[in-house]
Amino acid sequence: MSARSRVTRWGAVVVGCLLLTAACGGGSDGAGSAPATGSDVPDTAVILQGVTKDAQLAAGLPAPVTQAGKLNIGSNMQSAPNNFYSADGKTPVGFEVDIAKAVAAKLGLTVQHTDMPFGSLITSLQSGRLDLTMAGMNDTQARQQQIDFVDYFTSGITIMVRKGNPDGITGPDSLCGKTVAVVQGTSHQTFAAEQSAKCVQAGKPEVTTTATDSDSQNQNQLRTGRVAAILNDLPTAAYVSKNAGGGQFFEVVPGEPINGGPYGIGVNKANPQLRDAVAGALTALVDDGTYGRILDAWGVKQGAITKVTVNAGS
Repeated sequence: MSARSRVTRWGAVVVGCLLLTAACGGGSDGAGSAPATGSDVPDTAVILQGVTKDAQLAAGLPAPVTQAGKLNIGSNMQSAPNNFYSADGKTPVGFEVDIAKAVAAKLGLTVQHTDMPFGSLITSLQSGRLDLTMAGMNDTQARQQQIDFVDYFTSGITIMVRKGNPDGITGPDSLCGKTVAVVQGTSHQTFAAEQSAKCVQAGKPEVTTTATDSDSQNQNQLRTGRVAAILNDLPTAAYVSKNAGGGQFFEVVPGEPINGGPYGIGVNKANPQLRDAVAGALTALVDDGTYGRILDAWGVKQGAITKVTVNAGS
């Protein structure tokens, strides 16, 4: 996303909305009754099984993490292909999920995912409820004042519209006078406000922003014409456009990603040992090719990093 920063709950029925042609409607999160197929979830088991523990890296872990034997990772399970639920509605999948599992395995640990609203992730990390966050969150200087980041992917904001682009949106400047949907608390919301101010300064109508807690709600708003566009991260927008309604619901406006930057694994600033252990594990996975194979399996290799950095976002 310029990245995400990002989002709430996505059960199997919502995954079904993405993968099938059936319309979605219903509850407060836009859940419908279409079943999920899981046909677009790659089998990465062999890749993950090849990850072996690095005893030296594991020795650098904080004692409480070693004793627990697992990493409790906060995420927002409704953002395919980053992180979402498989067809059973309870198993986390996604390229971020696989990277987290690989990092944990390199450290001799397992992973427990805690699903929560995007806006709660940083405070939950600071309070000690979580060990890490991994939810398409942009590493920014503002967030670096609150938590540390181990950067693992690069992305940027993109604009998703209805198939055929009936509102004729060609880029950020064509959002003036339009209503756009974003997820609450994300960099997308910040960008929408900045773009609205640019429109007003140019003597054009402002951008009206509607902020929700989930991508699925935003997709329902776009499909029904309540908004003209959704601001989202490139991986998610590309995945949804390809799979929702068999590719007949949405499309991505062509152009370079907006405000490109790194996604970061969030770590409590009071826990530099864990930060450095995670950075070391991710570096090992990049160097031995595991990281690249995971991204390739999910079709997001364009966002791959070549060097692991800490707090490198601007």
